[in-house]
Amino acid sequence: MANLKEIRNRITSVSSTMQITSAMKMVSAAKLKKAQDAITAMRPYAEKLTELLQSLSATMDGEVGGSYTAQREINKVLIVAVTSNRGLCGAFNTNVIKQAKSIADSYAGKQVDIFSIGKKGGDVLRKTNTVLGNHNAIYDNLTFDAVTEIANELTDKFISGEYDKIEIVYNQFKNAATQIVQTEQFLPLAPVKSDIPVTAGDYLFEPSKEEIILTLIPKSLKTQLYKAIRDSFASEHGARMTAMHKATDNATELRDQLKLTYNKARQAAITNAFLLIVGGAEALKG
Repeated sequence: MANLKEIRNRITSVSSTMQITSAMKMVSAAKLKKAQDAITAMRPYAEKLTELLQSLSATMDGEVGGSYTAQREINKVLIVAVTSNRGLCGAFNTNVIKQAKSIADSYAGKQVDIFSIGKKGGDVLRKTNTVLGNHNAIYDNLTFDAVTEIANELTDKFISGEYDKIEIVYNQFKNAATQIVQTEQFLPLAPVKSDIPVTAGDYLFEPSKEEIILTLIPKSLKTQLYKAIRDSFASEHGARMTAMHKATDNATELRDQLKLTYNKARQAAITNAFLLIVGGAEALKG
């Protein structure tokens, strides 16, 4: 059994760790509320924009979308991996990294590169794939304008023919304890598949439907990427809050066990000392 000093040092160490994890949990809880409100407010807009684009596309004959819908032979694929800049958030980053690697493996024999948003994903994925640039600073100023620059960069890579397909991998926020890894095709735009018949209706369009669609597509792509990063940002804080809550509970349990061990060892030491005193006194009498 460890001596009393070692046990006291461990109790002090575990108590300090428990204070740190508890503080991190409270900080993440505060940030989660703001991030959750942002993604909750944005989803209806993103869904309505997608619905509008699909509704217009479904009422048109022939190919619409221009360069954004160009279907080419897939030889070069770009995977956008959205992770965090910091750890201590459970399996949040690991799940995205695993999914990105799985997608890369599915394109065996093709050129697969990684477009990393978040330091943790880039650090791991660059060991097996080519990682383009560093886009970790986006979380310092997470605005639609900042994400627009990244969306434009991705769009240019597709339109120029540098890549034939672009996919996004991120954690979708469900609640503080649950994050769902999602894979979405960014470009080319996938054709709308619906069994529900769509009627054109008695509408006059100004400008033409083709011009409206070509205007909506870039906005829709920017919104899709912004929503993915916002989802990931909220998921990160939810995962960190949950991880720190579990860590605090485990530290509390370990501290209580160490205190019990310490009290038992202290009691045993006192009993042994008492027995020695009694034994010595009896020896003197004899």
